[in-house]
Amino acid sequence: MILHGYWRSTAAWRVRIALAMKGLTAEQVPHHLRDGGQRAPDYLALNPQGLVPALETDDGQVLTQSLAICEYLDEIAPEPPLLPGDAARRARIRAAALIVAADIHPVQNLKIIQRIKALGQDEQAWARRVIEDGFDALEALLSKVEGPLAFGPAPTLADIFITPQMANARRFGCELRWPRLQAIEAECLKLDAFRLTAPEHQPDAE
Repeated sequence: MILHGYWRSTAAWRVRIALAMKGLTAEQVPHHLRDGGQRAPDYLALNPQGLVPALETDDGQVLTQSLAICEYLDEIAPEPPLLPGDAARRARIRAAALIVAADIHPVQNLKIIQRIKALGQDEQAWARRVIEDGFDALEALLSKVEGPLAFGPAPTLADIFITPQMANARRFGCELRWPRLQAIEAECLKLDAFRLTAPEHQPDAE
């Protein structure tokens, strides 16, 4: 497999975590987002959205969107499961991941940040507000679930999305007022699958 990403992309970090949890390997091909590498014609031929990550599978298919890629990896390598439990539990885990993937993270995408700035707005403040609103809700939801991780003792899809987003919260200067989320992050970063796949350990890190 080939993983197209960028060292600081939290979406690419999610896929690196899932690969590591499953014991799968992928060749990493970096695309420097601030230099416009994601808009190069050869990459747009793979992923017309011009976003990372994209995963080329062993049989030559190209998968996009980190949530879809993680679920694909969960299907081809079921252990350990990213979506354990019954249907309702799996739905709650997906919902937690989607709070990050659909509601929080998109505003921090480089192209959105650039558009907000072009409108004369404070892009950092926009990002902080969206992260804080989303994390306030996620903190409340997960405070009702026994830990130490998001949904029990083992990492799930929810943890894979929460931990990289905590790094984004720091990057954008958020007030870290979420003890449950901070505890989840601390537990996750004890695990090699999370710690060794972090941005600062990537070959293209700057």
